[in-house]
Amino acid sequence: MLQWEIMDKDELERQYSPRQWSHRMSGDEVINAHVTSLKAGTETACNITQTLLDVPYGQGEDEKLDVYMPCITSAECPLLIYFHGGYWQFLSKAESGFMAVPLVSRGVAVVAVDYSIAPKGNMDLMVSQVRKSVVSIIQQYSHISGLYLCGHSAGAHLVAMVLSTDWSQYSITPQIKGAFLVSGIYDIVPIISTSVNEPLKMTKEIALHNSPIQLLQQLKVSSATSEIVVAVAQNDSPEFRRQSEDYFNALKSLGMKVTFEDVPNTDHFNIMENFVDSDYYLTQLLLKMMGKD
Repeated sequence: MLQWEIMDKDELERQYSPRQWSHRMSGDEVINAHVTSLKAGTETACNITQTLLDVPYGQGEDEKLDVYMPCITSAECPLLIYFHGGYWQFLSKAESGFMAVPLVSRGVAVVAVDYSIAPKGNMDLMVSQVRKSVVSIIQQYSHISGLYLCGHSAGAHLVAMVLSTDWSQYSITPQIKGAFLVSGIYDIVPIISTSVNEPLKMTKEIALHNSPIQLLQQLKVSSATSEIVVAVAQNDSPEFRRQSEDYFNALKSLGMKVTFEDVPNTDHFNIMENFVDSDYYLTQLLLKMMGKD
């Protein structure tokens, strides 16, 4: 049995409650500070570059994205797609443009994607939406020199699901050069027994077929050439850290080009907030991956 399977309900809840593990402030305070930080970064991004807001990628009400155009004009540019966190039930693209702050000045386009969070959307729908968004972006923006993905927490799960897509069901096969998975969750079965699942209403069957750890062979086929970074915060919970370590080890055993980053002096929230800073270690790593260092 896995360690989480022998935890009592309260301990399992605590392990999957990132707000309880920050050393900087209380749970409510760290959430509020996180939202404030992401909003401020997104406002800055809107002020420093040209944007295309609420671009549809599908017919659904929530199937929209925001594009932050690079300040440097060139025939082709790298494009980063960001999928927000919030446990599939919180946040939106309105707080998700902050990564553009250090990137657009280096000639990188940034796209923040909305999806139908719970309880309006379920897990199957959200996964299908993010996959559809990637296809739509490639079709709309032909001047991409390289496609990169980044996701935080639940967003990292969604990035991993995109990397594990059977693209034969779609009109196009994206060539994803690189992906950053930041403090993600790759086996979502443990959260069935936590309060996180109340609005999601996942069964074990739904959780299994939406768990990247179960889709490794498809990932190897679909994303064989992708460079992947699995990053985790020093002060993430032991379960979140285990999830990242297990997924990294699984990718490594497949022969994928993958690295593991254990980021010191960070928690589940500021590991992502710090991407607004061009000097931040992970920002520098991302720029290097894109050939923009």
